[in-house]
Amino acid sequence: MKDRTRSLVIIIGICLLILTLLTTGCTRKDDAQSIGMAVEFNDHAASAHVAMENGWYEAEGISLTTYESYATGMQLTSALARGDVDVAYICLAPAILAYDRGVPIKIVSGTHKDGYGLVASPNVTGISDLNGATIGCVREGSMVDLLLNRMIKEYDLKDVRIQRMSPLTQVIALETGKIDAAFLPEHHATVAEARGFQMLVTSSELWHEMQGSVLIVRRDLIENDPETVRRLVMVTGRATTWINENPDDSALILARDLDTDPMVIRRSMERLNYTTVIDSGSVQDVIDFMVELGYVGEDVRAEDMLDMGFLEGASV
Repeated sequence: MKDRTRSLVIIIGICLLILTLLTTGCTRKDDAQSIGMAVEFNDHAASAHVAMENGWYEAEGISLTTYESYATGMQLTSALARGDVDVAYICLAPAILAYDRGVPIKIVSGTHKDGYGLVASPNVTGISDLNGATIGCVREGSMVDLLLNRMIKEYDLKDVRIQRMSPLTQVIALETGKIDAAFLPEHHATVAEARGFQMLVTSSELWHEMQGSVLIVRRDLIENDPETVRRLVMVTGRATTWINENPDDSALILARDLDTDPMVIRRSMERLNYTTVIDSGSVQDVIDFMVELGYVGEDVRAEDMLDMGFLEGASV
């Protein structure tokens, strides 16, 4: 009788142990935080594309209710303002605009530096030829708009006509001769170059080490679930390392997602510095120029937008 009781206790103990192990193994997946994510339709968001392809968000218990792609960061800011998006990989300037307009967001990581270029028709051989030219650009307050304004100021260009249109429309306008040049984010700039237009100047030449894009999250996500934010930053860092170590494979992933030739994407990626490193000084430089252009108020401060606690020890 004692042996039977002892055996029963052992069996129950084993069953409880197995149940505990199974429950523990499933906890991260079962406790997955559901969030809405958005990216811009370009290779700036390479870390998000790579993380999705490798299943790293899901592996970290991050359940995406939506994963939307927007033509420009300016369009993405509207989704942020509506509350449709909790997390976004977005160019810095549109993020600053959203913050200035009261959208409760924080920057928790960088994603790249540089990554923009001015492409021009073959008859434009130098920046001075752009006097009196028609140049395509997305809306006021975008990163390329800042770069275009900086170029006009530094080179003292006169009578420049700016046509506001999406990156894809700008490439078409170049091909049809409706504009003389276009200031575009990558990968669109390299796509235009591949179609016979010349890369007249890159962002790294105009504004070296300019902070390109960032990972932003809504403040309530930080307040209510900081662990999910930590995992998002960790996955972004892991994907960024993978991109730098596997550029060819990364280009294939992006080429499929962006419906673009892999060789064009590979060339485009060389014009970006994929890194999660970000500092308040580089962010403030962008803010200051936006203040000068009248896009945001003077009270916007980089240190108020940044929350670098999640990035400590995880930057690459």
